[in-house]
Amino acid sequence: MLPYSFMMKLALLLFVPLACAQVVPVAIVGATVVDGTGGAPRTATVIVQNGKIVSVGSSLPETPGARIIDGAGKTLTPGFFDVHTHLPYSAAANLTGDWPKNLKAYLYCGVTSVTDFGTYGEMFEPMRRLLNSGVVPGPHIQFAARMTTPGGHGAEAGWGDFFSIEVSSAREAAAKAKKLMAYKPDAIKVFTDGWRYGMNADLSSMEPETLTAIVTEAHKAGIPVLTHTVTLERAKIAAEAGVDVIAHGIGNAHADNAITALMKQKGTTYAPTLAVYEPRTKGQVPSMLELVLEPAIRQIVSRSNPATPSAARMRRWGNLQQSVTAMRDAGVPVVTGTDAGVTGTYHGWSTLHEMELLVASGLSPLQAITAATGASARALKVAGNRGTIAPGMAADLVLIGGNPLRNIQDIEKIERVFLNGAELDRPALLSAIASPELTAIPARKAVSLIDDMEGSDSRTQVGTMRVDSFDEGSDHSRILFTRTLRKAGDHALLMQAKMSEKDHAHARLELPLSPGAVEPVDASAFHGIRFEVRGEGAYTLHVPTRGARDRSTFRAPFKGSAEWKEIRIPFSELKQPESAKKVAWTGRDLLLLGFEIARPAGGEGWLEIDNVRFY
Repeated sequence: MLPYSFMMKLALLLFVPLACAQVVPVAIVGATVVDGTGGAPRTATVIVQNGKIVSVGSSLPETPGARIIDGAGKTLTPGFFDVHTHLPYSAAANLTGDWPKNLKAYLYCGVTSVTDFGTYGEMFEPMRRLLNSGVVPGPHIQFAARMTTPGGHGAEAGWGDFFSIEVSSAREAAAKAKKLMAYKPDAIKVFTDGWRYGMNADLSSMEPETLTAIVTEAHKAGIPVLTHTVTLERAKIAAEAGVDVIAHGIGNAHADNAITALMKQKGTTYAPTLAVYEPRTKGQVPSMLELVLEPAIRQIVSRSNPATPSAARMRRWGNLQQSVTAMRDAGVPVVTGTDAGVTGTYHGWSTLHEMELLVASGLSPLQAITAATGASARALKVAGNRGTIAPGMAADLVLIGGNPLRNIQDIEKIERVFLNGAELDRPALLSAIASPELTAIPARKAVSLIDDMEGSDSRTQVGTMRVDSFDEGSDHSRILFTRTLRKAGDHALLMQAKMSEKDHAHARLELPLSPGAVEPVDASAFHGIRFEVRGEGAYTLHVPTRGARDRSTFRAPFKGSAEWKEIRIPFSELKQPESAKKVAWTGRDLLLLGFEIARPAGGEGWLEIDNVRFY
């Protein structure tokens, strides 16, 4: 791992904007200004100072000492928005994401604002801290808390209720939404619709009263609600409930006059996420996309061979394109979201491609650029700060060496990107993305005691939230853990698991070593892990490391017995599975400790555990 001082210097070189805005004024002279409001473009000069746009006009007084940038023959737009991303995901199957590189891809592509749906509340604080300190360069990020229904989409990925909060009634929804506010989310993502595109059995959907309760609590806190809604019927329910953005688009039918009238009446915005649904065929990787793919993903993309799109997928694509035209004709605002991070939908470039797909679906180039700027800012309730080119707005700007108003493909001819008024070093961003190494994140020093189960608030002794995970699918295994008494004043944790009816069923208690397992933990000063257990049968200790990007973990088996006993597992006994792409054990990049119960399909298991520590 690189020295911390080196990483800080590199971060500051890449990302001056968050540390301080520029003092020397910048004047971008004579560009065609597309201001993000939807108004007619005009040739103008834009002056930027101290992170803000100072003035916009065709004839402005000279600004002494200003740095002059010739914009003649070029197009200046606000920084772009992507209202639907999964920042920690790689977009390549079976590869964990390097989220700092993903953020650099957005910046290189001129995407200066993103909304993230791939994290949960415990991750917000450490990620915000790394961003605000400049250790991790990135755009403006709005972190969304996730809510769904039991058995709904968002609840089937193998993570427990901590990741997508499950609610079944209006009362439960209101109570849990209030609790989520402790994490200071910037938005709420709600999975309202269980339709699986006609290709798989439907999941559960959210009742109108439950969704309305979430919207009410979110709007009390002044934050927007964005949904996963994919059918015409559920879109009408979502609009009636007052959600701010219907994301993913109507894929089961044509958008009718009733839905467009209702959305216009309610002020609901539409994000069709065309980039994730576009029927793909094998072809040459676009040059700009290839630039922003890190090496591990580029190798996968070059070998990929997309299947011929099914009839169901093509029907959905036709419905989605029709819905964009219908929204345009009705005057319903359309915004840009991509679902980037989902397999095949790549960070940064997909946002630009979304604008191209919007034009292919009926918007004019000006409307598509407005969707990616001012319209997105209004939908996310940040229009008072960014999204348009006007005096007093944040100077998030993109200078394009072409005319995307005439040819939307020119949107990829980006020459300069400004964030908070400072120009980004785009070659340095590319160099960091192209590194074969994971982005270095400073590691926390491990302490000996991890959890003695005495915390009554479901938190470990290192302050992290105990979480559960299991096999994927709506028919996943179930796990319950609760504190029990070993003797007066001395608690243990009891895990009880019911296996799903599938091969490789399992359930785990996971103890993150840092909040949300965002920052790695350096345990190299220790020799191993010890804990006390009582159980019946065989179990496995899992130790994920940040370096194991193929989602494999270091692991070691252990056995329980009717009597309490201490287990000691030296680091040297932790092994990766034979199928894993091997990485060296360093002890410096640990993420969590997972205690797994695996039993035959339909089976049951239990384990009591106490006093988990490094030794």
